Amino acid sequence: MKLLLPPIALLAAACLFPARAEVPLGTVAGSEVSFESMFQVDGYWFDNDVLDLDARADGRDRATGIRRFELALKGKGPGGFGWVLGYDVHSETYLDNNVSWTFGGDGAPAHTLLFGQYKQPNSLEELSSARNSDFIAKAAATSTFAVGRRLGASWGYDAGSHGASLGWFGRNLDDDAGGAGYGARAWWAPLQEDGRVLHLGLSHVDRDTDADALRLRARPNADMAAARMVDTGVLADVDRLATTGVEAMWIQGPLKLQGEYFLASADRIGHSGFDATGGYASALWTPGGGTWGYRGGLPRTNVADAGLWQLGLRYDQLDLDDGPVRGGRMEAWTVGVNWYWRSNTKLMLNYVDVASSRTDASGARIHDDPSILEARVQLHW
Repeated sequence: MKLLLPPIALLAAACLFPARAEVPLGTVAGSEVSFESMFQVDGYWFDNDVLDLDARADGRDRATGIRRFELALKGKGPGGFGWVLGYDVHSETYLDNNVSWTFGGDGAPAHTLLFGQYKQPNSLEELSSARNSDFIAKAAATSTFAVGRRLGASWGYDAGSHGASLGWFGRNLDDDAGGAGYGARAWWAPLQEDGRVLHLGLSHVDRDTDADALRLRARPNADMAAARMVDTGVLADVDRLATTGVEAMWIQGPLKLQGEYFLASADRIGHSGFDATGGYASALWTPGGGTWGYRGGLPRTNVADAGLWQLGLRYDQLDLDDGPVRGGRMEAWTVGVNWYWRSNTKLMLNYVDVASSRTDASGARIHDDPSILEARVQLHW
């Protein structure tokens, strides 16, 4: 059953929970067990152009409701072993559910073996923690190309200044995500010191399709939008899809610059291949002088007990046009502000300006340029 709590109830709950990242539950069989959760309520106000992005029967031009209600139990130790059980109560989907073993470290490179459901090794934005996301919605290219949680096995290597991961995956626990494949990611931080980081990364995922069918499409950077701005339709003759991503990030004190670019190549049966591209570039600034940590090839948001502000700007684009496939093109600018009212309570406000074009069934080119105001209240512990 879907739950619905107004934002004011969420803010009231924030005052009752301790301002910490997790709630320790004690030790069971030598494993330190903790509880984590994240609850998000979103609101969207659409200034439609051509498509009705809200599409509600009552004609309202806004959508509000729960975006996530995630619950997770985590165990750490003994002997480098760990486990996690996660579930999203609202969307009724499984999150990370896996066991891992980490060995090495203490001045030597650390190795991690992981079995179960986990995020595949691709995309800096996809792998970063959702609780500390820079913007309310991921960039359209990330949402379209990044492979999320799947069942499989992986090996990870972390030497501090560089690392890599390699894994094989099948479907997910909800049995609703494409075919089997493999993924690999390597990263390098040639400059890494307090408040100053240069990160470079490369990833590649090659996967089978489900019943030789592929469909790529994207919403206009609004998770609750009822329509997709660009859409290839179902391509019924695609054997495999290979996606390569490059990533870069620069942290200099209160400023974080980040960008990614993706090339997805579909191997079609009896037709020439289809290539789709996309990427984003973003800047985030903390006017109070805060900065980010960095570990395992990912940025880590440093949040004081209260009062951290972040101002952000992002440009992203997605191109699903190639030869006879006319999925459309989309560009978007996002301006955002984040405020951590407490270390476990985050308020977000985004404005998104979209420019898109697509070819309709008659062959005419349709331009659709909406704008969206987005808000989020988030509680996590």
